[in-house]
Amino acid sequence: MKTKQIIWTIIFLMILPASVSGQYKKMLDVLEDTETETIDGKLTLRFFDAKTADPVSDAQVSISNVGEFTSDLGGKVLFDKQKDGKYTFSFSKKDYVTAVYEFEIIAETIFFNRFSVCPKTELGVLRIVLDWDRSPADLDLHLVKEGGYHISYHNTIASSDGSAQLDRDDRDGYGAETITINKTDNQAIYACYVHDYSDRSKNNSKNLSRSKAVVRVYNNNELTDTFYVPRDDAGNKWSVFQIHNGQVDGIMRVSDGN
Repeated sequence: MKTKQIIWTIIFLMILPASVSGQYKKMLDVLEDTETETIDGKLTLRFFDAKTADPVSDAQVSISNVGEFTSDLGGKVLFDKQKDGKYTFSFSKKDYVTAVYEFEIIAETIFFNRFSVCPKTELGVLRIVLDWDRSPADLDLHLVKEGGYHISYHNTIASSDGSAQLDRDDRDGYGAETITINKTDNQAIYACYVHDYSDRSKNNSKNLSRSKAVVRVYNNNELTDTFYVPRDDAGNKWSVFQIHNGQVDGIMRVSDGN
């Protein structure tokens, strides 16, 4: 953008309500990435803090068979266009979980380029992070402990015993939504699911299934599980996984959530 455009954009963002401002910033991210891809011939990966949604700068990103990069102040990594296919990369930064992630290039464009990375936690803590695309605007991450609590923005934000809480709610697309279990009860059964609140009255909607939603589980400061929403299934509830005897087991079913 030119200097005048940047100044007016900053002023515009300052006078917008927070929710609208967030939507506009994310829209600008998409437009910037498209422009970078079209004009400069570069692809972009973006990194955000899973608890605050702030861009993560100065992270070391190593993309297999592509190169080594450092994220800029906007949390971005730019690299030359690559042929279509799946790519892995490692992410590392002090005070964040070091992990290996995957992205896919389709028709010379990254299918989904935003990654909410996990700040380190105390040992024994399990953290669940949901990312998705621009729409539906409002997906809700739920965690239900059988016979105990139900954590989500529309239920209880934190358990009464302090063992689990919703760290971040997002209602304008992309995420992240984050839930942390501070102490897992290995004798209990937990269920994690995603509800498409935007389409809560549309039982046969495929918007959730087309949202590019991904749920990542971090346990003891390691990325242990990654779940991608099934494609083109009808329903507004995605049953992601359950925890039984301390083990995470995928369910991966989209259904009517009402």
